[in-house]
Amino acid sequence: MPIDRAKTARGAIAGAVAAVVWAAQQPLDKRVFDVDYDDCELLGAAVTDGAAVTPVGWALHTLNGAAFGAAYAVAAPRLPLPSWARGPAVALVESTAVWPGTAFIPSLHPRGSRFPKLWGSRNAFLQATWRHLLFGVVLGELERRLNAPDVEEVPPSYEHVVSTNGHGSIEHAMVTITPVANGAADDDDEDDE
Repeated sequence: MPIDRAKTARGAIAGAVAAVVWAAQQPLDKRVFDVDYDDCELLGAAVTDGAAVTPVGWALHTLNGAAFGAAYAVAAPRLPLPSWARGPAVALVESTAVWPGTAFIPSLHPRGSRFPKLWGSRNAFLQATWRHLLFGVVLGELERRLNAPDVEEVPPSYEHVVSTNGHGSIEHAMVTITPVANGAADDDDEDDE
């Protein structure tokens, strides 16, 4: 099945928007979950240091969201889930699959020592789950709306039951009434016996 480039691009837009929503709410969820962890900072600090960490991190996070959204737009129609559940389900599966990688942040990340310990922290896992759930809801709903089929509502045709005089078709009425009339006649014959 060929990939629809326009649909994939709209999925990328939905993913980028969802990633920005995720990043923008991080200050709030840091307070709620009491974990001072920022995904944008993690990404930015992997490639730069100093004042550039924040803008580079936001850019990388948005690009990651766009890539995820593009892949999601291709895969979502094939998922055996209701449309409202696809985004959250895919995001939570991805979150759960990559979570064990947090154990390696302190040793593999160039600036891993500046981040809180995530692996083994219940609150950090809940924070990551919340972030992915939010991302999935925004991605799924936005992608569904952006990639909605361009189908104009066509009113159903009633020509087969309506005649040109506006009173209906006698053939349709007879087909509908006849089985009922025959059934009623059969019941009357049984009563006579």
